[in-house]
Amino acid sequence: MYAGELISLGVAVSWTVTALFFEYAGKRMGSLSLNFIRLALSTLMLGITLLIFTGQAIPFNAGGKAWLWLGISGFIGYIIGDYCLFNSYILIGSRFGQLFMTLAPPSAALAGMLILGEKMGGMAILGMFVTLSGIGLSVAGRGANSEGAGKAKKWEFKLPLRGILFGTGAGAGQGVGLVFSKLGMEHYMQAINPQDPAGVFMAPFASTQIRAITGALGFFIIILATKGLRRLSRSLTDVKAMGATTGGTFFGPFIGVSFSLMAVQYTGAGAASTLMALTPILILVPSYFFFKQKVSLKEVAGAIISVIGVSMFFV
Repeated sequence: MYAGELISLGVAVSWTVTALFFEYAGKRMGSLSLNFIRLALSTLMLGITLLIFTGQAIPFNAGGKAWLWLGISGFIGYIIGDYCLFNSYILIGSRFGQLFMTLAPPSAALAGMLILGEKMGGMAILGMFVTLSGIGLSVAGRGANSEGAGKAKKWEFKLPLRGILFGTGAGAGQGVGLVFSKLGMEHYMQAINPQDPAGVFMAPFASTQIRAITGALGFFIIILATKGLRRLSRSLTDVKAMGATTGGTFFGPFIGVSFSLMAVQYTGAGAASTLMALTPILILVPSYFFFKQKVSLKEVAGAIISVIGVSMFFV
């Protein structure tokens, strides 16, 4: 009865686990190696799944337009967005990185308005400001007083500017990539046989694989261009980093992304997106216990306000 809602909540938990795994792996192997390895693993996992259920490891029957739009989505969402995301994990940690991911719905709304001609109502605009306010509350604080006693401390960001910029790029890339995913999924559903239940059911997994293939190829080209093959080779022999990368890949690009596309098939986009946006709140507890990161009440309040802002996009 509540299949879509339960899937959405499971996605939020999955992304929480993924963020923790990738924060650990990213600090050991770097963003470029991590992105290529986890997308290559994701392509392999999805290929095996598709082979079992549809008889083909790569969805060549998707049609040229589906490959085009999903490929663009993979470039924006993975190569740009996730490169920024994993650098933000390294610089500011996964809990703040996930907080900036609440910028994805506002970014998707703006991109949908500009690219698809979708309308954005007053509640969505208000939700955008609420989300930004929640992020601002979490990342801003009183700085040290360097002008003598008696003068008020100035407000300043308590996070490095590069981390904030990477976090913002991650949220924007995710949101814009989602719009192109929507276009690609529409063309994919037109290309396949609607009477094939396995093909229809596996459509989210096939779409995710097309995006992952694009991302993996893109990151491999970047690694070649930046002469990063030696570091990639060292990363592949780092047992702890590879274990974390494999776990993060299973819960993220394989399970999380695919089931996020599946969730909207079983419930409204509003309910699904709001539940999936709970990750910045869910991640606070494991960040405190596993990474020994201090979590202030202001940061908790900021995360809750940001999620409330996300929910307002779908009222």
